[in-house]
Amino acid sequence: MSPAGLKKLCPPPKRKQRETTRMNHHKQILSVLAVGLFTLGAAGVAFGDDDDDDRRGHRSERSQPRADFAPVTNVAYREECSSCHMAYQPGLLPARAWEAIMSSEGLGNHYGDDASLTDALRNEISAYLTANAADQTGGKRARKFAESRPGADGGLPRISENRYFVHEHDEIPPRFVIANTQVGSFSQCNACHRGADDGDYDEDRVVIPGVGRWDD
Repeated sequence: MSPAGLKKLCPPPKRKQRETTRMNHHKQILSVLAVGLFTLGAAGVAFGDDDDDDRRGHRSERSQPRADFAPVTNVAYREECSSCHMAYQPGLLPARAWEAIMSSEGLGNHYGDDASLTDALRNEISAYLTANAADQTGGKRARKFAESRPGADGGLPRISENRYFVHEHDEIPPRFVIANTQVGSFSQCNACHRGADDGDYDEDRVVIPGVGRWDD
């Protein structure tokens, strides 16, 4: 049989067809991989965005003023006491000091004034103050006020005579406070501590009236 006849009976493998099939198969695999990589990339971006949001959130939280003491929440205490002076946070004195101050005798001679209350009101306020006192809370700053002793004149305990309080204010010249008509006493915390009413005594927020920012 002639060579031409053999070619007709036994045609050669269809190489082009096989190569085309392999190429199509490879293209399909590459397409699948591309989709997979794109999906993973999108997920990575999403998680990255979440991480950025978390970091921004943490920075935002740190930038917010942090209260050193729990703010006053008892309405009766705030109304009765803030009419004459700042309603001090309970965490600024230990329970035994609040008990002495809120006793009938202590209110009858409240640092030279008569601040007597009805028994019902006195008991309500006293219970609130002692339950949230410096030695009853877990705050780091509050624990430093858990120490208390009678006033220098033998009278009621004073926040301004606490050892930690004295240490924190010992570099401030008395003329900036006691002789300052806009302040008058170291007991007027909210005159210089802008966040005192909210329990925030951050040194970076101290502004002494007539003097300006204080940085020791």
